[in-house]
Amino acid sequence: MDPSTSQSESWFNYPVVVQPHHTDYAGVVWHGSYIAWMEEARIAALRDVGVEYAALVSLGCDLPVIDLSLNYRASVKMGDEVRVRSRLERIEKVRWIWTQNVCALDTEFCYVAGKVVLIPVNRDRQRILRKLPPLLETALQYLSHPDDRIGL
Repeated sequence: MDPSTSQSESWFNYPVVVQPHHTDYAGVVWHGSYIAWMEEARIAALRDVGVEYAALVSLGCDLPVIDLSLNYRASVKMGDEVRVRSRLERIEKVRWIWTQNVCALDTEFCYVAGKVVLIPVNRDRQRILRKLPPLLETALQYLSHPDDRIGL
């Protein structure tokens, strides 16, 4: 993991250039694109701390979204360059609570503010996974907000 390239005050930054397929007929980003970008950013954040999502799946783990809220503050348009700022805010029992904001690439201006809640699930049994694979346990320590870090 190279914090200087991907982390800023515990935020993982995922750059996006808005393409035509991200937008509606008026050139404004379609609301579903924000959700896709946020998922891409979470997967990239895991990769940044050494966890490939495919490896999680092969270990029998999945991370479904159980709650999602978005607050749209301003429109993003075709050709704009933005970043999805993501961080794992906290873990409450089995719930992983992420804050994810779509911001201007070079300022703190926030177009969309989001909260996403995930739970780890055993893919075969379709039950909550209470004992995490060691690979994921280590990754969570790196992803957690600094106040929640244990032993790092």
